Amino acid sequence: MSRPSSRPGSPGLGSSPRGSVVNLQQYAADAKISSHRGEDVQTGLINGEQKAQAAPTSAVLPILAYCGASIMMTVVNKFVVSGTHFSMTFLLLTIQSVVCCGSVYIVKKLGFITFRDFDMKDAKAWFPISALLVSVIYTGSKSLQFLSIPVYTIFKNLTIILIAYGEVIWFGGHVTGLSLVSFFLMVGSSIIAAWSDIHNAMIAKNGASLDPTTGAELPLVGSAGSLLANLNVGYLWMGLNCLFSAAYVLAMRKRIKVTGFKDWDSMFYNNLLCIPVLIVASVVVEDWGAENLNLNFPAEGRSFLLFAMCFSGAAAVFISYTTAWCIRTTSSTTYSMVGSLNKLPVAASGMIFFGDPVNFGSVSAIGTGFVAGLVYTVAKQNQSKVEKAKQAKLANNNYALREKA
Repeated sequence: MSRPSSRPGSPGLGSSPRGSVVNLQQYAADAKISSHRGEDVQTGLINGEQKAQAAPTSAVLPILAYCGASIMMTVVNKFVVSGTHFSMTFLLLTIQSVVCCGSVYIVKKLGFITFRDFDMKDAKAWFPISALLVSVIYTGSKSLQFLSIPVYTIFKNLTIILIAYGEVIWFGGHVTGLSLVSFFLMVGSSIIAAWSDIHNAMIAKNGASLDPTTGAELPLVGSAGSLLANLNVGYLWMGLNCLFSAAYVLAMRKRIKVTGFKDWDSMFYNNLLCIPVLIVASVVVEDWGAENLNLNFPAEGRSFLLFAMCFSGAAAVFISYTTAWCIRTTSSTTYSMVGSLNKLPVAASGMIFFGDPVNFGSVSAIGTGFVAGLVYTVAKQNQSKVEKAKQAKLANNNYALREKA
């Protein structure tokens, strides 16, 4: 089910956005909501709840836009990195960051968005966050290179567990019983996905492969032992990606308090500060010889591939906008639920566009991960209600004490 495949023949897929950003925005939003600070994000969510109650039909378009952007980002990212000889991931990320910065700056000049101008003091304070983001996106791209989209999506859920216990350790958070149930389901879905992957690889190693649609055994084409080795490499990158993703979200939560950044500020600084790091990494680590460049950018598809990379940077702006739009026009409950439900079509997109096997193991893993996301969303909303009730009770008690005084 998970192997580094050649890019599909249909060029209509388009591009290669920074797939990890989608998940990180969901985690970052959860972190902001649970931080108990009366900031603009939380105010916007509350206002969004009131707007959603007044006009529920107005939320349909932003929800569809957010879901479509999420699916597009993951599918297109897989499309670019799944080339047989693709190895210049740092160059890809550099192109994406440059285009993203340029797109955000143009949109600002047109008056659609606002963010603070570049300041060296802010840059120094935010640079560690950008360095972590480079690690997140690089490891995420390498994971997609070796793993299928369903497996990648399922294992990405494990980051939620790391973030939850990171908040317990560093921010005094707590994990409810229902959250624990969702965590067990997330781990269970990952085990099922890994079992299905390894099972398919072992069959291939013994001289057969599985038909992507029926799951029937087919004669093996290609090297037999490479599939299992690729799985091991993919899971290693996935584990690193989960660790870096959790570190990024937790560190960003702390740093935002220092800098006072808003969403567009953090996006601009993240991409701008990533560029020098990515350029140095690409020059030092990657092979810039003519032969390797021709392997990474074959002549027959070079123009389209470069266009795809550039489009992916602009697409990062689109996913940020649709995320903010969805939060602004719906409730926090709706946004969290959409994020959970969206994992199902994202995982299914790998089966549709890349021929990932549709069998009992893959479908069970996706279904279990889907239920885990729903349970986690309910747990977070219940926890939020309890915390709001405590804050209201505390405010009433303080008011009563002031009245007596």
